[in-house]
Amino acid sequence: MQIFGVVNVSPDSLADFTIGTTPEEAAEVARRHIEDGADFIDIGGQASHGDATLVSPDQEWTILEAPLRAVVDLGVDVSVDTWQVETARRAFDAGAAVLNAADALQAPGMIELAAERECTVVLPFMLGPNPRHLKHVAGDPVGVMVDWFAEQLEKATKYGIRHRLLLDPGTGFAPAHWDWSERREYQKAIYTNLNRLRVFDLPLYVPVPWKQTSDRLELLDLVLAHDPEYARAHIPAQVIERHRQVLGRPR
Repeated sequence: MQIFGVVNVSPDSLADFTIGTTPEEAAEVARRHIEDGADFIDIGGQASHGDATLVSPDQEWTILEAPLRAVVDLGVDVSVDTWQVETARRAFDAGAAVLNAADALQAPGMIELAAERECTVVLPFMLGPNPRHLKHVAGDPVGVMVDWFAEQLEKATKYGIRHRLLLDPGTGFAPAHWDWSERREYQKAIYTNLNRLRVFDLPLYVPVPWKQTSDRLELLDLVLAHDPEYARAHIPAQVIERHRQVLGRPR
């Protein structure tokens, strides 16, 4: 399993210990993740939770540009987390190597950019136009997810990018202001059945919980028991150690 360590440039991110709004702060957070075992850095300039400030592409790039360039200068592959096409394009011009497509490649311009840049793409499950406008999933969430991915992968095949996709169950998102008990049951249903996504023969990429409560750590261990190829982690060292413990072997 390889780790994407999280650097949040948005000042209203909920995980404040991963925030770096200046180039120096962002590089320091990224450097700490790398020292703790992260293989990649994932950086974003706009939080996706329901109370986050919504910014234009120009505003997002103003927030993101200098910290992104500072992290790229560390020599590690960097993924840019955005649902705005122009932000993604500018990030690749500045040295980003991976697209964390927070719009799930639903905008024509985003999937065209992914094809143009021939990059690895994180494709999150998403019912809605972007993380700020999601729909609830009724019934079996993994069944809905499998059907949704099948449809999206047909489109990705037409653009020649299917083989470069990492499948993300989208559990880093949820409709705004979900009660935690409801969100927890939703995530547990997905994490218990992650292997059903292996029907597509593509790597799994899972955003893992970061809050240090027993119920969230239980969810983390459920993910790690499936040995996904990639995890997006705010605390890489902890995830690596729990992965070793859950599987009884080094990662």
